[in-house]
Order: sequence, then C-alpha cells, then structure tokens
Amino acid sequence: MPLLQRWIFNGLLLLALWAFWQGIFAPLMRLEKFWFFNNQYSLYSSLQTLWEHGEVFLCSFLFLFSVLTPLVKMAGLALIANTGKQFRHVHERFLYILETWGKWSMLDVFVVALLFVSVKLGTLANVTVHEGLYWFGGAVLLVQSLSVWLSWAIKKPSAAR
Repeated sequence: MPLLQRWIFNGLLLLALWAFWQGIFAPLMRLEKFWFFNNQYSLYSSLQTLWEHGEVFLCSFLFLFSVLTPLVKMAGLALIANTGKQFRHVHERFLYILETWGKWSMLDVFVVALLFVSVKLGTLANVTVHEGLYWFGGAVLLVQSLSVWLSWAIKKPSAAR
C-alpha cells in the first residue's frame, strides 16, 4: 500500500477505534417504563449488569462478539496495513479469517435491534435511541469498509501478476 494511502487508512482506523470506544461507554438507549421510570443503558453498563447478576455466559458471549472481535479486527487490519509485502500470503489468510469472524461481530447489532422491537411492542414502555448506538454502528461500518479496502488493495497486485 502506498504511503499516503497507508496514512489515510491508519487515520480512518484510529477514527474507527475512537468511535468504537465512544460506542461502548456512551448511552445506547433510554428505556422509559410507566411514564416515570427511566433507565439509560450503554454497552459497558449492560455487560457490567450481566456480570453482577451472574449471567457469565451471556456476558462473555456479548463481550466476545461486541468488544473483543472488533478490537481484534482493528488490530489485525493495522498489522496488515503496516507490514511488508513479504507477508502477503499470511495477510490474505488473516483477512479471510477476519472477514469470516467479523460477520459474527454484527450479532450484537441484531440483539440490540431485537431488544428495541420487543420493548417497542409494549404499550407501557418506550425506547429512545441515544448517540452510543450511532457511534458503535458507525465504527462497525467503518471497520468493515476498511477491511474491504485492505482486502482489495492486497488482492489487486496479486491479480496483476
């Protein structure tokens, strides 16, 4: 990858990391029940609550796919973008693994969507989306776009041979 493209790629990757961090700690939603009970939830507070209530499996599952998988994917993309061409075969293999595993990182978005739908169906509860969901979703989309860009950049020179 040329130097300018690598700088742009790394800058966008840092932006994705920052947005991801915001998405973890910023409120994802506010749940209003019976018109006067309000609770705000972030990904961090949800994981913390699951852990405190002994839901270790669910907490671990959501942590694995919501926090750890995107972090590993971002670290892997940074490593691939900033190492030499002599590792091209390893890069292609690692990108394949990231693309396959990365599809599972969208599982948490599906879970949050199901939560919104189930709560919206109740007549006594209302859910309001907050900025954390947008930060988190934007980070996931940006990382996925960077993954496609890097995959294209790696496969393009090998196709020309």
